[in-house]
Amino acid sequence: MTRFVFITGGVVSSLGKGISSAALGALLQARGFKVRLRKLDPYLNVDPGTMSPFQHGEVFVTDDGAETDLDLGHYERFTGVPARRSDNVTTGRIYSTVIARERRGDYLGATVQVIPHVTDAIKEFISDDIGDADFVLCEIGGTVGDIESLPFLEAIRQKANELGRDRAVFVHLTLLPHISSAGELKTKPTQHSVKELQSLGIQADILLCRSDREIPDEARRKIALFCNVPVECVIAAPDVGTIYEVPVVYHEQGFDVQVCKHFGIDTEVEPDLGGWRRIVETIRKPEGKVTIAVVGKYTQLPDAYKSLAEALNHGGFANNVNVDLNWIDSEIFETEDAVHHLESVEGILVPGGFGERGAEGKIAAVRFARERKVPYFGICFGMQMAVIEAARNMAGIARAGSTEFGPTPEPVVGLLTEWKRGNTVERRNVESDLGGSMRLGAYPCRMKPGTLAHEIYGADDISERHRHRYEVNINYGPRLEAAGLVFSGLSPDGVLPEIIELPDHPWFIGVQFHPELKSKPFDPHPLFKSFIQAAVERSRLV
Repeated sequence: MTRFVFITGGVVSSLGKGISSAALGALLQARGFKVRLRKLDPYLNVDPGTMSPFQHGEVFVTDDGAETDLDLGHYERFTGVPARRSDNVTTGRIYSTVIARERRGDYLGATVQVIPHVTDAIKEFISDDIGDADFVLCEIGGTVGDIESLPFLEAIRQKANELGRDRAVFVHLTLLPHISSAGELKTKPTQHSVKELQSLGIQADILLCRSDREIPDEARRKIALFCNVPVECVIAAPDVGTIYEVPVVYHEQGFDVQVCKHFGIDTEVEPDLGGWRRIVETIRKPEGKVTIAVVGKYTQLPDAYKSLAEALNHGGFANNVNVDLNWIDSEIFETEDAVHHLESVEGILVPGGFGERGAEGKIAAVRFARERKVPYFGICFGMQMAVIEAARNMAGIARAGSTEFGPTPEPVVGLLTEWKRGNTVERRNVESDLGGSMRLGAYPCRMKPGTLAHEIYGADDISERHRHRYEVNINYGPRLEAAGLVFSGLSPDGVLPEIIELPDHPWFIGVQFHPELKSKPFDPHPLFKSFIQAAVERSRLV
């Protein structure tokens, strides 16, 4: 019997519904249950694939090629359960589905309405593809009171009624602001948010109350009284030093216990949270620290590189060091010398990105790393810029460039127009829609024996997730390899370069895929583990 947990947010956005959902999933796993987590997003985009990172942060990509909300990355990292296309839906996808059905005549001439047609489509998504999960955790994006989220809230109200109270629970995340002039936490925003939910027919069963300090017992009793919940179901969600402490703190506050009690599940046996506590201890008492420069174009918004930042932290866990990230806008290097910003770092990473802005700055960062023997990690666009830098300054191809930036006489990087996916051939051109038209999802890569990448992975064949529209042109392979660049990973047909490296460098690797998407705190990605290890070794030499 699958039970459903519906998680909503109130008062303000960015309170951490995604982390709360992921943490609860981890706690239920620690109690021996199978979980699935999914996100219902109220925006009209079909998916976040065409949205600016400044608007929505990182786009997380699943093995089956879905472009999804970044919260799915938290779900995977905390639970280890691979996310799928069926775990993220938007208003855009729901309406596209409903309109397609109407055009086919599926509604038999009925007037198509939000209720029941849209809400029925949402309920279908909630229940679809859950397998043998004991719990399905559904996070509703946005904030209660937003007009966009009304169909989703109505859908989960209906779904809970259909399931019965023994198979559904409502969790509401709110904010308790501290008013310094009054010297106290204020409960009124939480009361109003809960009443807003009640006006929509939903009674919150458990309240998660975010605050920057301890919640007094009096405030908890007041919230319980006015929000119609037992006082033990008013759960404190305090600020913590690291997101990996959240499962431990939530358990100490009784969050998972109250969820289990709602469903009549015995909670006498304590969940094993030793792994989470060890990670927190590593963060608090590391053996050292390394500084990594992340040279990108969205560095003003760290959420644009959320999985990347976490994967670097995971590499730090594996080496028992803290990783200090120095976010640098690549455009700086187009007017300033890179040495002033990079000479004190132990590693340089150039992440993915789109467009010409800041590209020459990234190439300058690559050249600095190559010439100064600083460990370098290029991901997606970062690999392409590394190849262009090598073409210009090692192979003598002075006009090497990418067709992404316009016509170029030496297209070392060009638009990917045809590639294999399983037994089918995918085709694109410059006129293709931007949304969903990239090489997306998991693809295999064949490793070259004797290379650093092969040693790091310890495997002849690997699979990694992709999200890109342009590829390194394999026709330049012989000239680049003659200059010293090694193609250490290729697609099985040998057409698409996946990994490059420089053998006469302490650590210089570029990958066309996004390894950060598969890294987890208890299972750091081998590339990030090795990269941070190289940075640690450099820190001991300088």
